[in-house]
Amino acid sequence: MPPGDDAGVFLLREGLALVETVDVITPLVNDPVTFGAISSANSLSDVYAMGGEPCTALAIVGYPSCDYGPEVVRLILSGATAVLEEAGVRLIGGHCSEDPELKFGLSVTGTVDETKILRKEGARPGDVLILTKPIGTGILTTSLKGGKLTEEDLREAVRWMTTLNAEAAGLAVEAGAHACTDITGFGLLGHAFNMVRGSELDFVITLGDVPVMERVREMATAGMVPEGAYNNMKHSGGRVEFKDGVPEEERLILFDPQTSGGLLISADEGICSRFDRSGVYAKVIGRVVEGRGRIVVD
Repeated sequence: MPPGDDAGVFLLREGLALVETVDVITPLVNDPVTFGAISSANSLSDVYAMGGEPCTALAIVGYPSCDYGPEVVRLILSGATAVLEEAGVRLIGGHCSEDPELKFGLSVTGTVDETKILRKEGARPGDVLILTKPIGTGILTTSLKGGKLTEEDLREAVRWMTTLNAEAAGLAVEAGAHACTDITGFGLLGHAFNMVRGSELDFVITLGDVPVMERVREMATAGMVPEGAYNNMKHSGGRVEFKDGVPEEERLILFDPQTSGGLLISADEGICSRFDRSGVYAKVIGRVVEGRGRIVVD
């Protein structure tokens, strides 16, 4: 696959390919079981974003043994395996090492029909842009670490971060989506730009249609924004154009790094009826037009 796609794809034989990815994160919440579940869903997401079906996983654990005992690792694994069981994925091994900071993630292997691979490139003029989860997890988890929010305040964010992208990806494949990616560390606008980079297309995103989790705007206004959001906005350069009057807080929300975020799908407008019938969460946030590889926020 071209550099920048969500996962690597290796053709095994005509019609069948392997999809492989790895992702490791540090704790976003205080409960180790919840952390394991979030990390598991996050690691599986890249396979779904390519239209694949995950099959097996290897656990990757790094932890300071002087600060955490084996029980913490067992709890993390229990949360991770619960999500893997929901996804029909077998945990078949892994590796644990000494690390100054607690980390956990999975290396995931899946399969995909060669003719149904979803790629980040391929959007077409006239497509609608669909987002399958609201954004704001980076700001909310930063607020938890900063003592501005409690674990209870993060219940909505945790629910989204542990929701698999399996159904949304399946609908995208069935509908013949033209392009797809999952929203993670580069934020909504960063990943959107990766879909139009170097193309003759623009993504026009309607600010008011982008779904944002509760209390995100409140926390952004209070300054609880992760450094990654500022870095993402800085690195965007002139590739993102905002309409006049959009405050910095709103811009930072669109650049907020996500963990286990939703899919951003570019497809014919007819895909909307499939999502409506399925009950899977999806919001139209913009459209694809002819252009020069930019993101326009109006």
